[in-house]
Amino acid sequence: MKIGCPTEIKPQEFRVGLTPNAAREAVAHGHTVLIQSGAGTGAGFDDAAYTDAGARIISSAEEIFATADMIVKVKEPQPGERKMLREGQLLFTYLHLAPDPEQTRDLLDSGCTAIAYETVTDAAGGLPLLAPMSEVAGRLAPQVGAWTLQKANGGRGVLMGGVPGVGPARVVVIGGGVVGTHAARVAAGMGADVTVLDRSLPRMRYLDDAFAGVFKTSFASAGNTAELAAQADMIVGAVLIPGAAAPKLISREQLSTLKPGAALVDVAIDQGGCFETSRATTHEDPIYDVDGIMHYCVANMPGAVARTSTIALGNATMPFMLALADKGWKQACADDPHLLAGLNVHAGQLTYYAVGKALGIDVIAPALAIK
Repeated sequence: MKIGCPTEIKPQEFRVGLTPNAAREAVAHGHTVLIQSGAGTGAGFDDAAYTDAGARIISSAEEIFATADMIVKVKEPQPGERKMLREGQLLFTYLHLAPDPEQTRDLLDSGCTAIAYETVTDAAGGLPLLAPMSEVAGRLAPQVGAWTLQKANGGRGVLMGGVPGVGPARVVVIGGGVVGTHAARVAAGMGADVTVLDRSLPRMRYLDDAFAGVFKTSFASAGNTAELAAQADMIVGAVLIPGAAAPKLISREQLSTLKPGAALVDVAIDQGGCFETSRATTHEDPIYDVDGIMHYCVANMPGAVARTSTIALGNATMPFMLALADKGWKQACADDPHLLAGLNVHAGQLTYYAVGKALGIDVIAPALAIK
């Protein structure tokens, strides 16, 4: 199979879909790997690293899209890239379709087959291709939130750990999953007073057992959320419903109850965001003010630490990429129901229920698509 990896063109995106190690593995399996010149530069991989791994360097994205059987990326295809997708071509990348009707329509019109990293599952009920980036984004959230809190950036001017005689910042993390756990650990490590909100009692018991004394937990009822949010200097939105639009947990009206200059860090922005006033931003212009509340809503947070993120993502995606290339996507999905769960689009039809529900589009079962 011809596996193509173009340079990411989303603003301030420095990751790359294939590492040289992944390219080497694919070549060893008998596949041809096509890498756009400069695709790995932002993550610290030059073209020579790919040629040493047996890949071919291609000068243009157009040639890669025209030639490759499978396109491997990081971020969702941008409008110009979607125009180059073709019927029968396989796309393997993050998609986040639920809040993005335009991308969804373009993928359906292209006739391609699209498998989304974020909806591939595992036997434990997790999301193994989302988890590495959730870990990175979770650990980044308190870091960027602390920067947003600085007075020069419009924030409250509160130091995360405080100093002797001055209390620490109060941080509320909404969601106790992968993102929330890593955000809470780092925020607590910075000396902040941290509370994690979640609706799962078993999850809260686990967090209490595993991190006793490091941070607190509380049940995410509407009342508790509102009360703790009003006391917070920073709120991290870390709620995920796989493949679906994120629920809105802080309304526009609630902003008036928050501390002036409080920081909202919305890690769920790829899925539409979990604050009503969230809108996607970039690393180039990451924060904005709504009613005196600072919002950090960068849609590709892990892109800021591109080398770490690329290697972590590549470790997770490589076995699935090899299965798709070795067997063909239909056989690979037939053999692995967890990979089949990643199928979102095939031949002009939507195959992921949560996306169809969010966008009002008819859906066929993915098992029917592979037949």
